[in-house]
Amino acid sequence: MDHAVHAPEELGVDRERLESLRGRVRHAVDKGPLPSVQMALARRGKLVLFETFGAADNDTRYTIYSCTKPVVASALWKLMGEGRIDITRSVADYLPPFGENGKESVTVEQVMCHTSGFPDAPMGDPDWWDSQSRLAKMATWHLQWEPGTQVVYHPTSAHWVLAELVSAVAGVDYRDYVNGEILDPLGLAALRVGGQAATQHDVAHLSHVGEPPGEEELQALFGQSVNWPDTRDDSLLRFNEPEVRALGVPGGGAVSSAADMALFYQALLANPDGLWDQAVLDDAIGTVRVDYPDPIPGAPANRGLGVVIAGDDAYLSYRGMGDKVSPRAIGHQGVGGQVGWGDPVTGLSFALFTNGLDANPLRSARLCAAASNRAGACVERSW
Repeated sequence: MDHAVHAPEELGVDRERLESLRGRVRHAVDKGPLPSVQMALARRGKLVLFETFGAADNDTRYTIYSCTKPVVASALWKLMGEGRIDITRSVADYLPPFGENGKESVTVEQVMCHTSGFPDAPMGDPDWWDSQSRLAKMATWHLQWEPGTQVVYHPTSAHWVLAELVSAVAGVDYRDYVNGEILDPLGLAALRVGGQAATQHDVAHLSHVGEPPGEEELQALFGQSVNWPDTRDDSLLRFNEPEVRALGVPGGGAVSSAADMALFYQALLANPDGLWDQAVLDDAIGTVRVDYPDPIPGAPANRGLGVVIAGDDAYLSYRGMGDKVSPRAIGHQGVGGQVGWGDPVTGLSFALFTNGLDANPLRSARLCAAASNRAGACVERSW
């Protein structure tokens, strides 16, 4: 892919609106508390913006947390198009140990759509380091509710299953498959799932920053006094460890530049060289498979097959891409304010990453929404 930054006029992007986006993100870093923020905007397969603010530069890569999920899902799409995975079949057909403890009927589709019923199933030390141990741990998992009856976000458990599916069906480690069969053909060398310590020198160090929202801010938002807990989670800092980065946690452990994430979404919009079967890709990113209410935002989940679809209802702004994208936009957020999305109608794609885990999630959400809104407004609406 073309990593040069092109003039806005060349790509039909409004220069003044692009400057508004740049100014909003620069202001967030200047005002604090984020140590750095990197963002990129692309259209027609080319970058129109790639900039880093704060204590980093454009050679820096970031831990992208759950923005990893569509990247892993895209490996499943390729295997589906080759007829090697049928998402209507049970996971246990491919991974027999998974079927223990009443999980034998859970389908691949349910796992990809967060309706599979084991959102809190644990996977960590010492089980996550090799495939045999991961499968043994999966055999001990129990269902928390009947699969297919509701959607509850599976932060990491579902994508460990998807990673093992890729490894079993492709016959190679999931990291090698995602990197070698998806990202390398697209020329996205900065976007990696896993990677040895020697290749990690350019990854920004993660840190907790800021303080939880104060009483005045909460009163203004909710109209009453709210007891807000301190949500800082030290487990997120494990992604500073070289061994954990090398593991490539499939639900949240990839690293990338904002440029490569924006270009990844350009690839989903254009399918260069037919990397994916077009019918499979169209269905995966264009069909809402799950509209159960998501208990986190309280809105219909609008889940495609590994991505969130913006939709045309009153809950557009709840889905992490702002409210200036078209109903067909697809994307995914990550903890701490990471976001990546692409819009088939405008042709825009956008990514924003930071290495500062803000203890005030309201401020983090405002930045994510404001940046996405300004990015989405860089071309005129046509819907």
